[in-house]
Amino acid sequence: MTRVKKLSPPLTLRNRLILSLLGLIALVGLIIGVVSTLTLDSFLMNRLDHQLTAASTRSLSALGQPAPTRLPETDDGRTPDSFLGRGGQSTGTLGALTSNGIAAVGAVLNEKGVTRALTDPELAALSALTPSTKPQTVALGGTLGDYRVSFDLSPSGRNVIVGLPLADVKATTTQLVIVIVSVTLAGLVLAAFLATLIIRLALRPLDRIVATATRVTELQLDRGEVALAERVPASDTDPRTEVGRVGVALNRMLGHVASALTSRQASENKVRKFVADASHELRTPLASIRGYAELTRRGGETLPPDVAHSLGRIESEATRMTSLVEDLLLLARLDDKPELAMDEVDLTSLVVDAVSDAHVTSRDHEWLLELPDEPILVSGDAPRLHQVLGNLLANARVHTPAGTRVTTALESGFDPQGLPIAVMTVSDNGPGIDPALVPTLFERFVRGDASRYRAPGSTSTGLGLAIVSAVVEAQRGTVTARSIPGETVFTVTLPLLPAGAPLAGAAPAGASDIDPADLNPEDFATFDDVSPARPSATD
Repeated sequence: MTRVKKLSPPLTLRNRLILSLLGLIALVGLIIGVVSTLTLDSFLMNRLDHQLTAASTRSLSALGQPAPTRLPETDDGRTPDSFLGRGGQSTGTLGALTSNGIAAVGAVLNEKGVTRALTDPELAALSALTPSTKPQTVALGGTLGDYRVSFDLSPSGRNVIVGLPLADVKATTTQLVIVIVSVTLAGLVLAAFLATLIIRLALRPLDRIVATATRVTELQLDRGEVALAERVPASDTDPRTEVGRVGVALNRMLGHVASALTSRQASENKVRKFVADASHELRTPLASIRGYAELTRRGGETLPPDVAHSLGRIESEATRMTSLVEDLLLLARLDDKPELAMDEVDLTSLVVDAVSDAHVTSRDHEWLLELPDEPILVSGDAPRLHQVLGNLLANARVHTPAGTRVTTALESGFDPQGLPIAVMTVSDNGPGIDPALVPTLFERFVRGDASRYRAPGSTSTGLGLAIVSAVVEAQRGTVTARSIPGETVFTVTLPLLPAGAPLAGAAPAGASDIDPADLNPEDFATFDDVSPARPSATD
């Protein structure tokens, strides 16, 4: 099993700057601390070595004087306290005499001026040293700790060891380290606070530029007329600063985008005007063609079969072209965002009527209804909503083979914002739609010939679903599609009319005298099945 490595989120520019500054301060503090500690330690050691040299000189000069106390004597009768108790030696001074290279006797001067004999382990530590002209450091352990010692030659020719404690040197060095660490940590905390404040102030222009870019990304730029008035404030476009240059570049880019959007909209407006004008002008000649063809075909004279067939084809093609022209004209009008009639519409009765019409058109399909027990009311344009449902049912009829089950369901629900909506679905168990085609289904002149079954002799302009999308959006609704082999579902959602809040002065448009609660299979011989409401495919 492959373990997926979890990536940590990237640091922001503000955090990187703060961490970089703190890291630099910490590095400088570390360098200063190390250099200061080494310098102080070297200075204190040199001073201690000078003090040790002076103590050794005093010790050698005192070796010829009588000893004030008695300690074990060497073979020449000399004891360490003979030179430790005199001559102004400082507290902690250590002295020892060697015999045959081994420290035989030794003593240390305490704070009361009294000498204490060295223990055997302490003498053994001194005996392990190699005589040298330079001071050495030795760890005596116990209460003595580390000592700095030197070797000198007595008048009798024996080595005299004199030592001074390193406790003061170590205490001073340790105190310096504590001070440096404390000051560095306090400086880091203060620097973090000040750096956060300063960097936040310094990056405010960049934050304003980001806010401008964010507002632009929230605009709907892919269609419609867009007034791209967003610009970076003039105070943030100083070309002498890095952030100002970014602001200037962004403003220049937004200007180019605004020009491109204006040109695109102007081109679209020209195309829409042309389509609307052409569609409007084509309606009259098409009506004339259909009329003259029908008049000729129905004349009193008997026409040859091929002529009658040709006239019939002229009528059917004129009818198809008239339908195309009407669709183009409707889309052109919807593009202008007209004010639609917003009346109270009973979707339940509208669905019953639309499915009844579809059943009459194609009895080879199985038409099913799933309705709620209570009427579902929306605010909308009843004829346009009927056209929406009619187009969806026609799409299912044309693109599925005979025997396909087409189910129209209606129910109420809530959108992601929690607002009440009416949900209308048209689903079928046909062959499905090519997944690559689904994202463009509601665009104009999109046909699914390669992916969906097409009834023999049927024609399609590729405008039916585009009209569905335009009408639904004009009525503040949404339409979506999903398809897999054996299941294709079109879902339309519309804002639900709140209960008890009908539109003032508006009679229920599109409503019939049928109460949906009274629907049953025996009342409608034209339906294959009327079933109670069930959860739709959108739940």
